[in-house]
Amino acid sequence: MNPPRGTSVPTLARALGILLACVLLGACAGLQRQPPAASAPDAASFDYERDGMLQLLAGQFALQANDVGSAARHFTLAAAQSGDPAVAEEATRLALATRDWPLARQALSRWQALAPADRGILQARAWIALGEQDSAAAEADLTSLVQAGDETGWRLAAQALLGAGDPRLATGLLDRIATDSHLGKKEASWIAVSQLAFKLDDKALAERLARRALARFHGSESYAWSARLALDRGDRKSAVALYGEALKRDPANRRLRGAYAALLAEDGDDSGAARVLGQGPQDDVSWSARAAYLARAGDDKALARLYDEIAAAPAPRSGRSLYLLGQLAEMLDQRKAALDWYAMIPQYDERWFDAQIRRAVVLGQTQETEQALVLVRRLEQLAVGDRERLAGTYLLEAELLTQRDRFGEARAVYSRALQALPEDADIIYARALFEITHGDLAAGVRDLRQLVALKPDNAEALNALGYTLADHARSGDPALEEAGKLIGRAIELKPDEPAIMDSMGWWHYRMGDIDAALPLLRAAWKQQPDAEIAAHLGEVLWRKGEHAEARRIWQQGRDQDADNPVLLETVKRLAP
Repeated sequence: MNPPRGTSVPTLARALGILLACVLLGACAGLQRQPPAASAPDAASFDYERDGMLQLLAGQFALQANDVGSAARHFTLAAAQSGDPAVAEEATRLALATRDWPLARQALSRWQALAPADRGILQARAWIALGEQDSAAAEADLTSLVQAGDETGWRLAAQALLGAGDPRLATGLLDRIATDSHLGKKEASWIAVSQLAFKLDDKALAERLARRALARFHGSESYAWSARLALDRGDRKSAVALYGEALKRDPANRRLRGAYAALLAEDGDDSGAARVLGQGPQDDVSWSARAAYLARAGDDKALARLYDEIAAAPAPRSGRSLYLLGQLAEMLDQRKAALDWYAMIPQYDERWFDAQIRRAVVLGQTQETEQALVLVRRLEQLAVGDRERLAGTYLLEAELLTQRDRFGEARAVYSRALQALPEDADIIYARALFEITHGDLAAGVRDLRQLVALKPDNAEALNALGYTLADHARSGDPALEEAGKLIGRAIELKPDEPAIMDSMGWWHYRMGDIDAALPLLRAAWKQQPDAEIAAHLGEVLWRKGEHAEARRIWQQGRDQDADNPVLLETVKRLAP
């Protein structure tokens, strides 16, 4: 950029220096200035490199433009003119970031001259040595950093090792400097260095350091870190045992309890996970997690005990606690209590709207349909502007009406909902299922086709349309071929989804290929033993002549949902 006409370069530099002084006061305070000349030199004789302020400004502009290499060069030139070690340190770190080792050495030399006792100099020297593959020099500087065994020294050493371009060189050096005396007397330091080895991808070294920490301290953190290493190598049994030992030493540690509970739950022991979380002090978070684990375990007795525990906790109760009490009361079929808990949540609480939705649901279950409808319609008015909440209120209103066989009113709600939210996938899907269930197959298929057009990669929409076509088409109908393509695309998107496997199995059956249908239906039933899959699997088994197994599957389906219409129709048709 050329200076304005009539302005000499030195004058411009001084003007820029005044601006920079407001931004970089600390750095500029140490800049060395040349004595004023008798007369201003011309532009040809001006030495840009010796104008420290100009170099600092150029460095800042380069950083703003994300040009770290140029910034490093400008800061290094500025450091040569400055007595401020912070400028030299910044120049060094910028050069390290660009892995320009000669420039880094130049900047480091100035930093060392200005602040020889700064421990960061040892880190920078080690960083450069690592970059230049000088193992001996790097080890000497890293050893100097960590020999006191303090946290700061190890933090500086860790940063240098993580910045090394050669992980094997870094972990080899770490193995040599991680002596007992250097690691010190704090368990946390030993664990941190083991974690550093893990980050450097030397899991064997991480394991050795973890074992040494465990033997030395026998502390909860050592056991917990060893458990995580056991998980990483796939030894879940050891991980469970190690987490158990960690909790024995620190039973009130919520983080340990949460990790141990999650591990137990992943192994299918949801009740055990809830028991672990039940140890020690409790709060809304632990109560909610325990409720989730117990609900998944289907342990109604334990849920009842948890409900009594939370209800007995002293007031005041948070909105989260009141909402959880309402949910637990619903699970325990205490609907009156659930309504009372939800009603206690103040309107300013973030859970108030969801609590009112739950109130409407419970009122519908207790035959208070009109009261439920009044509430949900008021919520519709409050939800204007919030698409997700508004859609939810419309869906609930339609469901409440459907439950009371008020199908015309429910259909009108779906129409009103789609006028307000014309491309809402959930509403389109719900109306499609409503129409198919209540006899208007063409309308339902139209909705599903619209949904697939809106969301061509939505596996659920593809599956719903494909299944509907397959279930209602006759042999030789072109719709069967289209159904296979739709379900095939859905299974590509979600190959392990039981509902889609069930649809594909049912499509094969409708195509007359029982041998292809059976393994898919068995796999779907194994993953999700629900009543509709039971109906399909049982029918295929029945057609193969395996009547005893078909009846057993149907009975298991009844145990899940005795009123499922698909299952009831299948059994009535085949084995009345």
